[in-house]
Amino acid sequence: MCPPKVLSGMAEAATSRRNFLKLGFGAAAAGAAAVALPNTRKTLAQAVGGISFNNVQDLTHVLGRNTPLFPGSPPFEITTYVTVEENGFYGSILNYWEHVGTHMDAPAHFAVGGAFVDQLNPANLIVPIAVIDISGRALLNPDTTVNLDDVLAYEAQYGQIPENAAVFMDSGWAERWGEPEAFVNLDEGSTQHYPGFSQEATDFLIFQRNIAGIGVDTLSLDPGNSTTFDVHVSFLGSGRWGIENLANLNQIPPTGAVAFVGAPKVAAGSGGPSRVMAIW
Repeated sequence: MCPPKVLSGMAEAATSRRNFLKLGFGAAAAGAAAVALPNTRKTLAQAVGGISFNNVQDLTHVLGRNTPLFPGSPPFEITTYVTVEENGFYGSILNYWEHVGTHMDAPAHFAVGGAFVDQLNPANLIVPIAVIDISGRALLNPDTTVNLDDVLAYEAQYGQIPENAAVFMDSGWAERWGEPEAFVNLDEGSTQHYPGFSQEATDFLIFQRNIAGIGVDTLSLDPGNSTTFDVHVSFLGSGRWGIENLANLNQIPPTGAVAFVGAPKVAAGSGGPSRVMAIW
């Protein structure tokens, strides 16, 4: 990025060159464009002809100082570095733990030798979504999980989960996002209580459906009361990714949407805050 004064000087220096180019090459460029444009339009039309959607839903929470944190995690910090009023442009310094807010868990987060976040295959980040709704059960039991019966019941209603899909858990927990204490939901013994996936379900999704990733609207892929993190170990260990703290899952259809998972491309990263979108 260049400060405004530098940009201004560059613009003035370029003015005479632009005028020369306009005089010397303007007619030729216009003629070339007249010939090339129809072919360009045809190529673009062919490229996007199969893509059509009417809805876009952001599945990402705003990341800020009030973001709920997994116990023991360092807080998110944002510090103003320069301002438009004093420096001519605005910018901040961010300091945060990789696993904060709506974020990616790459295989390396729990698997020795697992892929870092920058090594994930982009083809596995644009994938069909299956949303499994357990929100009714979670109201009665915060320790509930997405189990194999939930997966099979989903498929009985909506059809088999496709290969390379993302399976997202909608537990209704995202409604607590604005209340960090309620979102973490610690009991008197400092045990967390919120839903997650069962290993039985994720093993089925790995070996029988070959999916790309899973996502939850809670702090962890495992239920909050887990002490062994079996899903993290087995699912990430299989080379797949997870997304935690998703938002607005009740605003997208159970089937038929496509996820765009904007994972950070950070060298040797175990994950990081991600922008996740759904279209259908």
